[in-house]
Amino acid sequence: MELTKDQQQTIDLALSILEGLYQRESLQATDPERVKQYCRLNLAHLEHEVFAVLLLDQKHRLISFETLFRGTIDGASVYPREVAKIVLQANAAAVILSHNHPSGIAEPSRADLAITQRLIEVLRLLEVRVLDHIIVGADYAYSFAQHGKL
Repeated sequence: MELTKDQQQTIDLALSILEGLYQRESLQATDPERVKQYCRLNLAHLEHEVFAVLLLDQKHRLISFETLFRGTIDGASVYPREVAKIVLQANAAAVILSHNHPSGIAEPSRADLAITQRLIEVLRLLEVRVLDHIIVGADYAYSFAQHGKL
């Protein structure tokens, strides 16, 4: 379904209001349900795949949510070098990876598993922990950590 300009503006306004509820002090990575809710808020409405990262401080509080790559309806290219660059610029101690599946099905693909492992390896060299990878579908979000995939 293609959104009209007015619908997209309404969604963008709602997102900015709701994001105000998730201040740096209030979104802790120790609450996986809240993190999944936050990722759904930012990604579930998109009709193209987007790969993002939640940058976290030493106490696992949100520094920022950064959309790094935009793809098509069935994939997005992810470049570990660019992920590492944004992590270092933010001086993040940990990250949560996230992307959406416009198909609506939040189960990880082989490519999702492979890029997650690659990013874990790259970020480990920088002493940055990957706490989770959240895949956002239409009705729910899948957590790698909750399913023992990290």
